[in-house]
Amino acid sequence: MALWDAIIRVLIGAILVFLDLEKDGVFEIGYWIGIILMLSAIVGFCPLYKIAGISTKCEDEICQS
Repeated sequence: MALWDAIIRVLIGAILVFLDLEKDGVFEIGYWIGIILMLSAIVGFCPLYKIAGISTKCEDEICQS
């Protein structure tokens, strides 16, 4: 998982968790989605990416520079 992907996952996850905590449980599903997004960013692995065959890692020589 690329760094930009992990940062976006953490930001969106934190927003979803914050909304649930602020609105007293109205965004209960969003809370769990946010937790999953943040955990996948921390671990660096997304099972849905694996199933779909998607990779955000840059493995080309061009991306390394």
